[in-house]
Amino acid sequence: MNRKILFIDDEINILQGYNRALRKQYEVHTAVGPEEGLKAVREKGPFAVVVSDYAMPGMNGVEVLRKVKAHAPNTVRIMLTGYANMENAIQAINEGSIFRFLSKPCSPENLSVSLDDGIEQYRLLMAEKELLEKTLSGSVRVMSQILSLVNPTAFSSTSRIKFYMKHLAGELGQKAVWRFELAAMLCQLGCITLPPETLSRSFSDQPLSPDEKEIFEKHPLVAAGLLENIPRLGVISKMIAGQHVDWSRPDSELPDEMAELGAQMLHVALDFDRLSLSHPIGTSINIMRKRGSKYHPQILDAMAKMEHIERKMEVRTLKVDQIRVFMVSDEEVKTQGGVLLMASGQEVTKPILERLHSFSKTVGIAEPIRMQVPL
Repeated sequence: MNRKILFIDDEINILQGYNRALRKQYEVHTAVGPEEGLKAVREKGPFAVVVSDYAMPGMNGVEVLRKVKAHAPNTVRIMLTGYANMENAIQAINEGSIFRFLSKPCSPENLSVSLDDGIEQYRLLMAEKELLEKTLSGSVRVMSQILSLVNPTAFSSTSRIKFYMKHLAGELGQKAVWRFELAAMLCQLGCITLPPETLSRSFSDQPLSPDEKEIFEKHPLVAAGLLENIPRLGVISKMIAGQHVDWSRPDSELPDEMAELGAQMLHVALDFDRLSLSHPIGTSINIMRKRGSKYHPQILDAMAKMEHIERKMEVRTLKVDQIRVFMVSDEEVKTQGGVLLMASGQEVTKPILERLHSFSKTVGIAEPIRMQVPL
């Protein structure tokens, strides 16, 4: 368990007192003044708890804890001050999102109680973060892999869209990357309700009839409806619901709401993916730019930087026992009887590789197979 505590105060003798009284119970760190404290948060964290004095030259404790929150949102923040009044307390709570507001002098015993509670709060926050980022993401990944086996056409692009969304999140400075990756893995969930012929034509950019276009345009809402009642997936379901919505607004600032931002990122990633299957990256971006204000300009600019990180692939003709994870099918992979096992452009995962070996040994697979092999 993380028991790192950072005390920020402009009086060295007070910091030395904290260190003497608490060093046997906690991993105590001290910083003289606001700037040194914020530097410690950036360079020596993560801290379970940060305790800041209120009255310090240059920057008061409220401002310090607000900046701590911005850099380390999971760190628990405590205000310790000799200038306790209602106005200071309200400001600290509203702006610094503090966990406790303590008055000086504060005995080591009372301070230890608050620190222990802060460490427990930090543990709970990190446990929830791990649940969301690892357990939930892992569960969705398993579901996505199962669906890719059941419906290869609908889920052939999952790994690519996830890669694009991760790239966009990095370029746009978004920290909650796992949310955008989950949206990528589940954005085609509604496609399982579409007729195979409609799905195939749509994914190969063939024209759809008016009825087919109508039902295809509804698949994001179908997926969102399936996900919206699952705890912690509300924002992700909204991202998926808006994946076909054009930007068409004059402002170029990124949306403040994560759901709208994620939807616009999906919109760019999905259209880019379909174009890039038959065009070079630069050409795909140019085609999208000519579509006017359909895409958010900052997101499209971020996608354009994909050109600098394009994976180098070589097409080879292989037997099933030569295929490896991370290769990409360059054609549909079918059994001898015509059952689709992999769609064109689908990345090989461990479950898919196991499936290919299983069908190869039983009913047989049409070989050899054209595969894109990473260089």
